[in-house]
Amino acid sequence: MKCRLVILTEIISPYRIPLFNALATHDDLDLQVIFLAETDPHLRQWQVYRDQIRFPYVVLPSWRKRVGRYNFLLNRGVTRALEDAAPGKILCGGYNYVASWQALRWARSHNVPFLLWSESNLHDLRHGHAAVEFLKNRFLRKCAGFVVPGTSAWNYLRARGIREELIFTAPNAVDNDFFDAGARLARQNASMLRTELDLPNRYFLFVGRLVREKGVFDLLSAYAKLDDQTRQRVGLVFVGEGVARQQLEKHTASLVSGMIKFAGFIQPDQLAKYYALAEILILPTHTDTWGLVVNEAMACGLPVAVDARAGCAADLVKENWNGFLIPANDVSSLAVAMKSVASQPQLCLTMGANSARHILRYSPAEWAAGIARATASQAV
Repeated sequence: MKCRLVILTEIISPYRIPLFNALATHDDLDLQVIFLAETDPHLRQWQVYRDQIRFPYVVLPSWRKRVGRYNFLLNRGVTRALEDAAPGKILCGGYNYVASWQALRWARSHNVPFLLWSESNLHDLRHGHAAVEFLKNRFLRKCAGFVVPGTSAWNYLRARGIREELIFTAPNAVDNDFFDAGARLARQNASMLRTELDLPNRYFLFVGRLVREKGVFDLLSAYAKLDDQTRQRVGLVFVGEGVARQQLEKHTASLVSGMIKFAGFIQPDQLAKYYALAEILILPTHTDTWGLVVNEAMACGLPVAVDARAGCAADLVKENWNGFLIPANDVSSLAVAMKSVASQPQLCLTMGANSARHILRYSPAEWAAGIARATASQAV
């Protein structure tokens, strides 16, 4: 008999649709997804790709308010949606919404196992406030099991005192085939695309929100450390939007030489073009629960330079094999990595090929298999 699994998650993220599609085809599961909202327009400008959805879902009525860095999201109909879905088990994507606590209370009152999909890691800057930590610990202690994307999140839960047998890994993934195909097509039309997108012949690439905690100023400082000749040969492209853009552009104006482009926000279905023509993806983030742009870049056959604090670093990046692990706040090490890539094109190609092979283990099918193991476990 199939297990009726209900997933409660925030928005219809384009990155999650392939995962849920894969899970919906699993023989042992009957899937229903409850979204708390369609999207979060204040944070990202993602399109909602409804035509790609191959799983049953509902979107709850919601009210959202963003105050500074805090995001308040309230929902109506949580209890009714759970009653209608009649879950055998619930997988909840986080504990920071009122709806998450409502679902936990409902699950406990109906004797339904409640699992937390947890991506927090020990470098996550969101923790630290005493009241928040108290509530977080209380939430964790009431969960029957946990699903994590990789090593960093696993270590976080173990440090919180969660028993090993209650933690299951479902490796974080994107649609590798989609990005691989897009990159291959882009490289076939490289010259035309560079002109169309106004891209340098060679460039380092950043993809993400332009905010200080993503390390964008560290990246600009590392680029400035490169010698003039290197900067004239290899540009720097920022893909994304954010509150730091204006300040970044002001700092850029002080560079005597170099090619720096701000491409703005790019929808996910167009990103492969930017990855395909780049030398390397750089994610110098100060805090990131994972960093799915690294998955995307690797699927496109790119080497990656990632700050060791990123959640994905321990699983996806192998030093000098498919990229570089950058120590925290070490702009000089980042500049050395950029110089290595700029001066050794063959190294870039070799690392990119290694990335493409390694990321095959991080697929929607592997993620779905991890979720299925968690729901089938007698421990939960």
